[in-house]
Amino acid sequence: MLQNKLYYTLALLQVEGVGDILAKKLIHHCGSAEEVFKAKKATLAKIEGIGKSLLKNIQDKTVFQKTENELRFIEKENINLWYYQDNHYPERLKQCIDAPVLLFQSGNIDLSNRKIISIVGTRQITTYGSEFTKKLIEELTPLNPIIVSGFAYGVDIVAHQAAMDFNLQTIGVLAHGLNQIYPKTHKKYMVKMEENGGFLTEFWSDSKPDRENFVKRNRIVAGMSEATIVIESAEKGGSLITAQIANDYNRDVFAVPGRTTDKYSQGCNNLIKTQRANVLTSVADLIYILNWEINSKSKKEEKAIQKQLFVSLNEEEQKIYEYLQKKNNETIDIIALDCAIPIFKTSSILLNMELKGVIRPLPGKIFELI
Repeated sequence: MLQNKLYYTLALLQVEGVGDILAKKLIHHCGSAEEVFKAKKATLAKIEGIGKSLLKNIQDKTVFQKTENELRFIEKENINLWYYQDNHYPERLKQCIDAPVLLFQSGNIDLSNRKIISIVGTRQITTYGSEFTKKLIEELTPLNPIIVSGFAYGVDIVAHQAAMDFNLQTIGVLAHGLNQIYPKTHKKYMVKMEENGGFLTEFWSDSKPDRENFVKRNRIVAGMSEATIVIESAEKGGSLITAQIANDYNRDVFAVPGRTTDKYSQGCNNLIKTQRANVLTSVADLIYILNWEINSKSKKEEKAIQKQLFVSLNEEEQKIYEYLQKKNNETIDIIALDCAIPIFKTSSILLNMELKGVIRPLPGKIFELI
């Protein structure tokens, strides 16, 4: 990003009363952030949302002093900047009206992979939630998705760690500037994360990890991803806010169901009950809803990947699955006959496979793989 352009963009964002939506409106109307400061009051006054108080704030020269301080930090730490109109700015986030004008970035983030999912949840993750998260990411490995989370305690850091363990790119969206890390105990993960992924934030170096910043950063977590997965959540929690934002952005949301008596399954169960999230019981659910395809170089590789993805299939389900791989589709009677499974049992097996998102029924009692 050109130094002059960055300077005036930073300055505009420092103007009291100017948020991301209004900043974009001003830039669009005037042509650039620099032109906003050069524009006459009468010109700016014609823009919707600009009043006398804001006109006065735009003339406040102290914003440039703050800007120069931040520029020194950016140059010293070699921070990368992503401007909302740049090609390398997260494509899905561009579609969000309240997306940040600028993102500060560190590490080796490559967003050329369109398969990006966010994994969020409680900071009080249970053994059930931890095991599910690790298994989900392991089974997603053949699809090579980017795993996004908030680098917080609980679900966030378990997701980041699992992604690193399976050599998947992972991105931590921070609620503070890049001059610090919160929580401090997670500093030990930074180097490895930045090798294959890294960190994003909209906050300046003088920003502290205040409560409202965590809520604000959730829109980046939800906005840059194709889908948001809530692993575990109490009846109220920050991950439910992220899920709501994802719904508002018209993105897919998934929630892992749990027992009705489990405190940290209440939020997920409510999301599913109120139809604000798809139920997620295995990786197959995610692949089916998102319509992800497996890119492989050979039929042999594809078969191996398919088996890995659907590890939850039992022996008889796997037998029918492999049979339909060869046949493409077949009636229930012929499936039962060729697989040597009683018809009453075949019906039950096919229903379970349908619920797992492995097969779908067609007219005439015909079944095919998804």
